[in-house]
Amino acid sequence: MKDKKVGVIVGERHHPNESRVQSLRIMVEPDVAEEFMRKPAIIAPLSKELVHSIRTDGAVKLSKSMRELQRRWRNTVRIDEKLYAPDEMLDRAVLDNSGLEIGIITGLLKVKRTFRAVQVKTRFGIQSQFGVENIINVPITAFSKTRERLDEVVLNRNFDRVQTLPSYIQANAEDSPFSEEE
Repeated sequence: MKDKKVGVIVGERHHPNESRVQSLRIMVEPDVAEEFMRKPAIIAPLSKELVHSIRTDGAVKLSKSMRELQRRWRNTVRIDEKLYAPDEMLDRAVLDNSGLEIGIITGLLKVKRTFRAVQVKTRFGIQSQFGVENIINVPITAFSKTRERLDEVVLNRNFDRVQTLPSYIQANAEDSPFSEEE
């Protein structure tokens, strides 16, 4: 950003549909994270549309201000001290902590402009084993980590235990306050 170093690009999400991935991953400089994030994170997304050019010394010049970057960081999901853009969450597999695949993330749900849950299209075996619908809402607080190489998000406990969480029950209630956001 101008001559201020924001961070170091550490890669991007591998996805079969490249047009779905609109963000790079950057390791944010600690002083930038302290100043421009509500709660500092080590890794954050950088929208590809903010990349203006690549300079001869290898540095990437951004086209918008720090305020725009800060605004986009507010519209993210935090898992294990890392921020993820909504496009980085879509199509990821959701596993419980024992390795059981629950389903695939198809959308994100907001409450008062903050992502609180993800919409998951469940596997048929999960539907019959646990008696859940084909689409369920899983609270983001139930996630413990992501696996970049395998494109997975892992829950912090077994799925049957997740179903007993008050946040899970609220997210799947008929009168849920969640609104869908793509």
